[in-house]
Amino acid sequence: MSIGGQSDASDRKIYRFTPEGFAKMKERLDYLRNVKRREVADYIHEAKEAGDISESSAYEEAKNDQAMLEGEILELEHRIAYAEVMTPDMHADTDGTIHIGMQVEVETDRGTKRTFKIVETFEANPKEGLISDQAPVGKALMGHREGDEVSVSTPGGVTTYTIISVRPML
Repeated sequence: MSIGGQSDASDRKIYRFTPEGFAKMKERLDYLRNVKRREVADYIHEAKEAGDISESSAYEEAKNDQAMLEGEILELEHRIAYAEVMTPDMHADTDGTIHIGMQVEVETDRGTKRTFKIVETFEANPKEGLISDQAPVGKALMGHREGDEVSVSTPGGVTTYTIISVRPML
């Protein structure tokens, strides 16, 4: 941290994305900039034309929508500026421990096999097997290796996973 609480370049977080996640993020940013901004601007214009904006709930709502939109655009621009797209060779020098960007095959204590891909929180999608490094299962797996057993407390009780394989997810 530098003087005045300002971060210097070494304090900046690098956001790791799958190639698909990075493409989706860029697509979302393009949509917000080129489609959604225009829709919100039109809505604000219509609300202004409807009369007295000092007491217009439609105008107030449109301005709130605009603020939220601009906040999301700024966040996406920041993530893109500090993005690192994962490639298979990124994991060439790892020691086999689980970290973001790894695909992990596990077997539960009941014999069920599952495959998880460890990603950062904003790219998580459990239905697609993309789990966050901050989710209970992801957090429990982080730093472990093939052959390790980990226990995870879930709403359904404690589940023990045996790690069968660890490899780059790409």
